[in-house]
Amino acid sequence: MENAGSFVRWFRQVAPYVHDFGGRTFVIAFGGEMVAERARFQSFIHDVNVLASLEIRLVLVHGARPQIEAEMKAKGMRSRYAQGLRITDEAALTVVKHAGGVLRVEIEALLSQGLPDSPMARAQIRVVSGNYITARPIGVRNGVDFQFTGAVRKVDAAALAAQLDVVDIVVVPHLGYSSTGEVFNLAWEDVAESVAVALHADKLLMYTDKLPTSRKGEVVSELTAEEASALASARKSDLTPTARRAMEHLARAVENGVARGHLVSRRAPGSLLLELFTHAGVGTMITADAVEKLRPARVEDVRGMLALIEPLEAEGTLVKRSRELLEAEIGKFLVVEHEARIVGCAALYPFPDDRSAEFACLAVDAEYREAGYGERLLKACEQRARGLKLRKLFALTTHAAHWFLEQGFRAASVDALPERRKALYNWRRGSKVFLKRI
Repeated sequence: MENAGSFVRWFRQVAPYVHDFGGRTFVIAFGGEMVAERARFQSFIHDVNVLASLEIRLVLVHGARPQIEAEMKAKGMRSRYAQGLRITDEAALTVVKHAGGVLRVEIEALLSQGLPDSPMARAQIRVVSGNYITARPIGVRNGVDFQFTGAVRKVDAAALAAQLDVVDIVVVPHLGYSSTGEVFNLAWEDVAESVAVALHADKLLMYTDKLPTSRKGEVVSELTAEEASALASARKSDLTPTARRAMEHLARAVENGVARGHLVSRRAPGSLLLELFTHAGVGTMITADAVEKLRPARVEDVRGMLALIEPLEAEGTLVKRSRELLEAEIGKFLVVEHEARIVGCAALYPFPDDRSAEFACLAVDAEYREAGYGERLLKACEQRARGLKLRKLFALTTHAAHWFLEQGFRAASVDALPERRKALYNWRRGSKVFLKRI
């Protein structure tokens, strides 16, 4: 196989997620805009079936705004909005029920295909839907009666959990019911948040049209719930109203116990699998606390550190260090941890007599080398050196001369090293010396 190496690397990357996700509860939510893009939606449904085949407990929450708009227009009816919400009168409610029902049946039909063009093409993916949402009218706001536009009052979590024990996927539409038999039109984002919180879901994924980006135009890959909430309410933002609304509900869900929230672009092919099964993902993950931690290394980190260091040792970038040496010197190391995985490390070796320290053993996972982890580890080591009242930082390298120059180091001779370090210098290796005053 020409691509055997790539396949093995991919499979090794995916395997831990497959192992971890089995039996977990994921709520996946999307608006009617996504369903309207037929080819993309069909591919998305195939990916949902892949998740079902991995024994992930799945709840799909859907909306139907464009379908409702189209049907009302076809019937010569005019949509009415106030304060960003649809005013659902009796005539509009009939359209809402019809559009939502048609959409639910179409989704169930697609899910029933199993995994086309695969050995599971005839596998029976079991799908159910039901009246799991108790709703209430939002009532009169600022003098406007929203009539049958409602909000979630309660989720029948016990019934949902019981269904997830016996079926593959539960579909929850954007409709809610009152104890008196009334039907209410709900925002799918509200339903998704409420369902995820009620089920204590491991993940809530929401599809939208726009992801938050940095000043460089790159997708912001991670936010805390507090940061996401602030971004959703910020006056100046590149987010669309749809994306703001989704991010607001995701942040609130995470604040109320959902383990992870994910904002995903509906326009990115394969985004569901890429977001869930790759380290970097393709969307914006929202967590209660920062997923990425820069901290002092512990002995239990040595295995992960070796996985970073050994490939660099093999190519001659780093000097070989044994497991025993790493364990003995663990107090000199800092690591970057990303979702319980060590993705970067570096060490600081002080030379107090010379009021200097060596910055050494910098290693960052190949997937994260553009994420600035090397720079962050260097700054943390500089802070540690300053705390020790040291004035200089030096580094020896055979491959990364340009990087050190970019970080403010200057080339120096071997004679600039402290006497104890100079005595250990490997002339055969011929490392270049760089120095930085701190």
